Amino acid sequence: MPTIKFTSDHEYVSVEGDVATIGITDYAQSQLGDVVFIELPAAGKVLKQGDEAAVVESVKAASEVYAPVSGEVLEVNEGLPDSPSTVNEDPLGKGWFIKIKLSNPAELDALMDDAAYKAHIGA
Repeated sequence: MPTIKFTSDHEYVSVEGDVATIGITDYAQSQLGDVVFIELPAAGKVLKQGDEAAVVESVKAASEVYAPVSGEVLEVNEGLPDSPSTVNEDPLGKGWFIKIKLSNPAELDALMDDAAYKAHIGA
């Protein structure tokens, strides 16, 4: 079963082995409203924790998505640019953004678990 961690900026990281799947939380997509555009990095790009990893535009705003952990982009969700509404429909499932190979798994220790994230958003 994957381990899921969260950032205070509403990104999630679902970790299985040394691969992290990254996207935005259900709370984030609900705050953005209807997502109309997503820009993803190229596979092979190396991200450091805190780097801009993607851009999401909605009917309300444009937002950067930051890498919650460091690593090399192994895969991007190729379907998102053509169907950005997938992020609204299934943010923690089919609406994932990128998968990266973790270069520093210890960075996960600084992220919130589910209970801490729920407290953070007041849920």
